[in-house]
Amino acid sequence: MHSLRIACLDKLNWRSRAHALVLLCTTAALPLPAQTFTTLHNFNYTDGDDPQGSLVQATNGNLYGTTYGGGANGAGTVFKITPSGTLTTVYSFCAQSGCSDGEYPYTALVQATNGSLYGTTTGGGAYGDGTVFKITTGGALTTLHSFDGTDGYLPETAMVQATNGNLYGTTDQGGANGAGTVFTITESGTLTTLYSFCSQSGCTDGKYPFSSLVQATNGDLYGTTFEDGAGYGTVFKITPSGTLTTLLSFDYTDGGNPEAGLVQATNGNLYGITSDGGGKDAGTVFNITPSGTLTTLYSFCSQSNCADGYSSDGALVQATDGNFYGTTVYGGANCVPDGGCGTIFKITTGGALTTLHSFDVTDGENPETGLTQDTNGKFYGTMQAGGAYNGGTIYSLSVGLGAFVETQTSSGKVGAAVKILGTDLTGATSVTFNGTVATFTVVSKSEITTTVPTGATTGRVQVVTPSGTLTSNVNFRVTH
Repeated sequence: MHSLRIACLDKLNWRSRAHALVLLCTTAALPLPAQTFTTLHNFNYTDGDDPQGSLVQATNGNLYGTTYGGGANGAGTVFKITPSGTLTTVYSFCAQSGCSDGEYPYTALVQATNGSLYGTTTGGGAYGDGTVFKITTGGALTTLHSFDGTDGYLPETAMVQATNGNLYGTTDQGGANGAGTVFTITESGTLTTLYSFCSQSGCTDGKYPFSSLVQATNGDLYGTTFEDGAGYGTVFKITPSGTLTTLLSFDYTDGGNPEAGLVQATNGNLYGITSDGGGKDAGTVFNITPSGTLTTLYSFCSQSNCADGYSSDGALVQATDGNFYGTTVYGGANCVPDGGCGTIFKITTGGALTTLHSFDVTDGENPETGLTQDTNGKFYGTMQAGGAYNGGTIYSLSVGLGAFVETQTSSGKVGAAVKILGTDLTGATSVTFNGTVATFTVVSKSEITTTVPTGATTGRVQVVTPSGTLTSNVNFRVTH
């Protein structure tokens, strides 16, 4: 089962790439015990269509995302949705003459430490090759950069804010060799191309980086390319200044054609997914050390009729229980023999996989994005198709995990400003960094502002509230 990723040089036809051609048996897998799954919103085109990016929780407690199409001008939207499911369209793209504000956002947003949300569009802008934009939570949009091809085009992945305050991202194509780039951009909009892929003979450094980047605790950024290296994509690291090292070239037996980004787990290793390859030619879950040693944890389609799913495009998320959660585009118990509508799964660090939910068209189909764990403990995600109007959906899934807090950012020096996100922070009486007491201000029920206290060491942040003690989902790293 080989994905058919068309490295399309025709920008108008880029969205027509196929993902897989698969024939499955007609016997459905037995259903698993029901999870608490809720469809929160059905897109109807007027409020957006085809959400391709995952969601991000903002400091105001709402979740924000984008749709590729629909909205007032048919060119996509930025939306917010409350955890209970009330959706508001924040911005409709192509609102300016010539779509100078961009069109067709394909990616998730990131909230920077200045409070604004940052994202990209795959089209529009001054040259039609896409944009980088920032938008306030209230909907005021500023176009920061228009790609012109030489500095990349088709930015389809979310950016990440590094510890130096700059944002880092990738473009699928363009750059010096037409094979995609890594770029950095300041919060105010100064963009620098750090690396153009296929700079090495035979493209051993990879091409077409469809994945977002992650900054590891060592300060380097890690990502994947969809093709080349040994032929089936790579894992790379790149320093914030632009020195790239290829850590691994997939050879298909260990997976191939990764579209999803990596996540650094609490054990220090990076975890990811390939869309193809592995023992069943249906994609894999893997981990890789920061120095490049790879272990294949699971090969999809290992169960009858691919009840465990196959072909995953969305990044994993490590939840507060230590397990990873993700989605597959195809497979599952429903929509067979047409390939399956996709699944939500859980996998342990050791590779034991459990299918939690099989999509059935009415609740969405073929998820191309990963999950977000809200500080209320639930998972939230988007579906690019299906639902009541076949325009995609937003859903939540509860597996019984409790509330927690999340810091923004996840590292800083003594005295550095830190925001703490939560669900019910009103009346908080204590904030500690690995046991060291910090001064703080409760801004709202979903936000606390504080500073890293003198004497703090790397560890969990805890907030004591009237309803109990909330612990951060990851260690806060105190830097020097």
